[in-house]
Amino acid sequence: MLNAIRRQTIVKPGGIIELTLPELPEGAVVEVIVLFQDSSELAKDTAQSLTSLIGEAPGSFATPEEADQFIREQRDEWDY
Repeated sequence: MLNAIRRQTIVKPGGIIELTLPELPEGAVVEVIVLFQDSSELAKDTAQSLTSLIGEAPGSFATPEEADQFIREQRDEWDY
């Protein structure tokens, strides 16, 4: 029977990947599959995921222009 262990790690200089898995028996034969995203895609995905997270929060805006517009509207409603 095959078992799986999933870990996320950071590639060190020289392309070195370290995994410490004390739950594996010493001498066991294992297969390692490395999955990674292109760095440009990762940056894009990170920006999009932060925008989607922040965008769901009350009172947050997707763009600076939306924030400026909201502030203008609020100021226009003030009584002087």
